[in-house]
Amino acid sequence: MRFAALLLVSLASALHAQKAPYDVFPPAEASYYRVRYEASTKPGELIFPVNYTVWVPPGVKELRGVIVHQHGCGEGSCKSGLTGAFDLHWQALAKKHDCALLAPSYEQPEKADCQMWCDPRNGSSNAFLKCLTDLGAKSGHPELAKVPWALWGHSGGGHWAGGMTLMHPERVAAAWLRSGVPLLKENPSRATIKTHTIPDAALNVPIMCNLGTKEGVTVKEGRFAGAWAANEDFFNTMRGKGALIGVSVDPFTAHECGNQRYLAMAWFDACLSVRLPKAGGAAPLPMPKEGAWLAPLLGTEATAAEQFSGDKSRAVWLPNAAVAKAWAQYVKDTAVPDTTPPPAPTDLVVNGNVLSWSAEADLESGIAHFIIERDGQAIGTVPEKPNNPFGRPVFQGLQYSDTPTNPLVPMTFTDTKVEAGKKHSYRVIAVNTVGLQSK
Repeated sequence: MRFAALLLVSLASALHAQKAPYDVFPPAEASYYRVRYEASTKPGELIFPVNYTVWVPPGVKELRGVIVHQHGCGEGSCKSGLTGAFDLHWQALAKKHDCALLAPSYEQPEKADCQMWCDPRNGSSNAFLKCLTDLGAKSGHPELAKVPWALWGHSGGGHWAGGMTLMHPERVAAAWLRSGVPLLKENPSRATIKTHTIPDAALNVPIMCNLGTKEGVTVKEGRFAGAWAANEDFFNTMRGKGALIGVSVDPFTAHECGNQRYLAMAWFDACLSVRLPKAGGAAPLPMPKEGAWLAPLLGTEATAAEQFSGDKSRAVWLPNAAVAKAWAQYVKDTAVPDTTPPPAPTDLVVNGNVLSWSAEADLESGIAHFIIERDGQAIGTVPEKPNNPFGRPVFQGLQYSDTPTNPLVPMTFTDTKVEAGKKHSYRVIAVNTVGLQSK
């Protein structure tokens, strides 16, 4: 035990001395709040420093839940967590359901053992619970410490979100596991990773296993080819016990997140609409069994549960018809449809030849870009060339772990061709990722 304690002290000291660059993040002002905890040298506690940033929807009287956006393993992914709470698209989901949006950033050096944070039993569960209390006090929303959780996680973050669901099922309203799942005691195939048991309460939590086809589904070789076997084992074991669990395979990607957020938004929206209690701090409500749809594992068509003729204990579970329709489109080509335009931008200010404004994202499709008009004629777009190497082009850009690029893209435009002394009228129009324009 003395050797183990010395090893922890040595490791924590070395990690702290490295001073990984986790201090370049947007400031936590106005509706944003942040806490940071130093690494611990005590056995069983978190050996990495960590900071948590939370966004609270302006004007919300009482929070009903918290949406957690958890990055994956490695220094690059960990740093990407610094902007997670600033994602306008995830904020739209949070605002609709009176939820906070919280993004951790574990300060893990590149070659350190990711299991030391993505396994919640290694201190990250307790650190997360502490941050909810501390951020609740900072934000003036003490109910944050008691509200239900909606957990999204990528890679090691999926391992963490799944582990938290198995450890705290009474707190979890829904969990989305992108490319990472916890290891169950029924499937101990990865000998170096500790297994989890399945409490009965976890079977009532809606869970979606989401991964890319190149992670072992159709492409059987490569760094991430083992992801499908782990997901398949996890799904079969959980579903065999009656869990409300589904699988959605991105037909184009490997480990990158791709366009998963467009299905994730619809899925979380459906689950939170029925599971979040009206009062902050109460346990999640039961998920209705009626109205569910089922699909064969790795199939492309879903059917109302009462009409499904296959083995229901091996079938993908989907919460309702609308999500089933979005799921079927997603597993075909990820082009989840949307027929509603985005909200119109607000608070347009013109200072000389510089325009600035505010905008909220379209819940279904986010924001791709803005069109700038002068005197009724389009004169530019922001950004000039929308880009996203991992999926649909989006205004804020996206990093590997599905978070905005850092530094954040500002909502500003400089009119370099305006004539001095001449009056003009300007308009800003939001365009979502399926091309629909706002008023």
